[in-house]
Amino acid sequence: MLLRSCWKSRHKNSSGPAPCWIRPGLAALLWLCVTQLGCGSGAVGETKSVVQKDAEFDVTYNDTVTSENQTIYAFNHTVSRNKTEGVRVSVDVLSQGLESPILFVVRQKQAVLSFQVPLILRGLYQRKYPYNHVGRTLCQPPTRAASETQYFFVDVSTLSSQGTNYQLRVSRVESFTLQTDKKFSFTASPSQPQYFKYVFPDGVDTVIVKVNSDMNFPCSVMSIQDIQCPVYDLDNNVAFIGMYQTMTKKGAITVQRKDFPSNSFYVVVVVKTEDEACGGPLRFYPLRPDELIDAGNRSKVIDVVVSPAIDSNVYVMGMLFCLGIFFTFYLLTFLVACLENKRMNKKRELFQNPADMSPAETASLLGKNGDGKTPASPYEYGSFADNGSTLSSDAITDSATSTDNNYGYLERSLDSVGRSRQESLSSVEEDDYDTLDDINSDKNIVRTKKFLCVSDLARKDKRVLSKKYQIYFWNIATIAVFYALPVIQLVITYQTVVNVTGNQDICYYNFLCAHPLGALSAFNNILSNLGYVMLGLLFLLIVLKRDIVHNRALVRNELNALECGIPKHFGLFYAMGTALMMEGLLSACYHVCPNYTNFQFDTSFMYMIAGLCMLKLYQKRHPDINASAYTAYACLAAVIFFSVLGVVFGKGNTVFWIIFSVIHILATLLLSTQLYYMGRWRLDSGVLRRMVYIIYTDCIRQCSGPMYIDRMVLLVMGNIVNWSLAAYGLIERPNDFASYLLAIAICNLLLYFAFYIIMKLRSGERIQCLALVCILFTAVVWGFALYFFFQGLSTWQKTPAESREHNRDCILLSFFDDHDIWHFLSSIAMFGSFLVLLTMDDDLDTVQRDKIYVF
Repeated sequence: MLLRSCWKSRHKNSSGPAPCWIRPGLAALLWLCVTQLGCGSGAVGETKSVVQKDAEFDVTYNDTVTSENQTIYAFNHTVSRNKTEGVRVSVDVLSQGLESPILFVVRQKQAVLSFQVPLILRGLYQRKYPYNHVGRTLCQPPTRAASETQYFFVDVSTLSSQGTNYQLRVSRVESFTLQTDKKFSFTASPSQPQYFKYVFPDGVDTVIVKVNSDMNFPCSVMSIQDIQCPVYDLDNNVAFIGMYQTMTKKGAITVQRKDFPSNSFYVVVVVKTEDEACGGPLRFYPLRPDELIDAGNRSKVIDVVVSPAIDSNVYVMGMLFCLGIFFTFYLLTFLVACLENKRMNKKRELFQNPADMSPAETASLLGKNGDGKTPASPYEYGSFADNGSTLSSDAITDSATSTDNNYGYLERSLDSVGRSRQESLSSVEEDDYDTLDDINSDKNIVRTKKFLCVSDLARKDKRVLSKKYQIYFWNIATIAVFYALPVIQLVITYQTVVNVTGNQDICYYNFLCAHPLGALSAFNNILSNLGYVMLGLLFLLIVLKRDIVHNRALVRNELNALECGIPKHFGLFYAMGTALMMEGLLSACYHVCPNYTNFQFDTSFMYMIAGLCMLKLYQKRHPDINASAYTAYACLAAVIFFSVLGVVFGKGNTVFWIIFSVIHILATLLLSTQLYYMGRWRLDSGVLRRMVYIIYTDCIRQCSGPMYIDRMVLLVMGNIVNWSLAAYGLIERPNDFASYLLAIAICNLLLYFAFYIIMKLRSGERIQCLALVCILFTAVVWGFALYFFFQGLSTWQKTPAESREHNRDCILLSFFDDHDIWHFLSSIAMFGSFLVLLTMDDDLDTVQRDKIYVF
């Protein structure tokens, strides 16, 4: 035992400041006195005894410290290069109501650790939580020798004049190095953090560190730090270095060998002083700024296991699987196209050689009954799926001479139609044909007839409408470029911030199945969006093929293409294919760093797709009065605008929900009026007077039913659905406003689609085999897709720690999770839905338009 003393006399320099050459010496002397011997301003002019003791591991030392004495405990242990042992210092202060804390300083060969007891940790609003029991693990500096004896000292001092009792115990941490695939359990608290070392085994480049607990609270933080001193293992400094994330029951971080030059790292677990970061309750605001708050028992039992992650072969298999699935659709499409071309070539040969056909085949192909007359119903005609099929001249003659009372039906000769196709498209405008006297004089009559046919709403020149609907494609292509570029730039910035700061709470991944590649943290979630892009491109190729076939038929002046079937306008189909490709790109951008601020990237083109599908359904039998691209995209922009407002201001904001619900109901009423009257009404100052007059004449003066019953049924059902959704939003006020808005769009689309199918069958039309297969296949795929969607592997409606409670392991090829399968299936289902819209009216390709009803 060595006894030493330190004294310092007061000195006042009356002749002015000391010379410059004296100051460094005074500073060195002061530092030595303060750090080594515990002298301070309170000890000036006083004698302080310093006692150094040789101490041993796993022995509890009970002692007393005052401002008059300082105790130094000297420890030594053998450090091996091939074995790492942790050393843990545990301290308890037994005295209560201390006027000054006890300072513990641990001096090692290459590191210094100091802490006071009671340990004061701060929470929000400067709340202070004292802890009398403190446990800290010492940082172990690396050694180059095979075996080396190292010394370290624990200095105990205080400025309190009263004697303070404490207990000190230094012990070895036997399981300081974690083993691969072996679970290790321990207990941590805010004042007793824990950390352990892991060394990458040979042949393993990536591991996933999983931390689990049976307790939601207290909230904790897991951190991955490099092997260096000091180790940041307190609530107020754990975020200074490395990767970290908050957790309640689950936490997982994927670690790559390339990020740690020493081929090893520390797994640090810290329990936070408060639970607010994990979604827990927030304590009361302190009445006095310096008031100490009892934190209670905040110990947490935690399990940690480190497992090897997937290797490069799994990455290759995942990418090949993804490409293989969607190239299969390209192959199937190619085979179907070959079969269709073979069938059509056979038909052309039969038409060119009618002598080779039997009378039954001739009657079937020419659309006649056995007696040579045209069928009584337009739906008894033979159905040709291709636009290049030909209708018999007798059928056209019979139709042209029919006495069907369709106002304004344009009977054009074949020559005049052919000439009109040869005119230039450059000077054609839609308004040029709306100013003709014969259209203006009977437009109100035609569009307000009780029973409308497609010919009544397909009177404008095809060139005009083709130009009108092509704008849909060019507009969405322009929108896509201007939207995607800043999105890509932003998500790259997000990923850079995550990689630089190490804050894993910024992005809401499924951390149990997040496979990094390069700078990307979850490559599998990005790769699974490839289906949207590939199938969107395939749909564009299918539409292009149909467009080319239809244009060739028009050039050949084939009557089927000119006068029969649903008018073929492909601009909206091109826009839908482009929107599907952009959905894949923007969904991939969203999954670079998924969180509530960029969820709009994943939903914007979903709104576009839903809106374009509804417009396409309406356009099929209302080509002349369908909305223009400018109006449609302006409405969709308004929807996205409200989506942003809802994400930013909608959470629990009653005023916002009232305003949105009122706007939703008013928009529903206006759209219903527009659809019911086919646009033949005006929204002006006299609209209320006209409404009162209609109610008086139709409901009070005489009770008469609606003139357009089918339309009324659809609109009543639509209003019931939308009013119900508005009421649900106003009452429940869901946090995920973007998904709520998307649900409104999908419900309206499904309602309109179901109405269209029912009315199509009710009108005597039929659905061809290809379209029926697409409908059934799409319905089944949508069912499975929605199952995986509702698994909910993460949610930004909660805190990052709460979101991780929903994380689950990969389920497909050890590479893809449930949400990736949702991406696969939903892209296939959207592609199938587009095919349904493309093929569902192929049975009408040989039916004259004045025989096709509008609904």
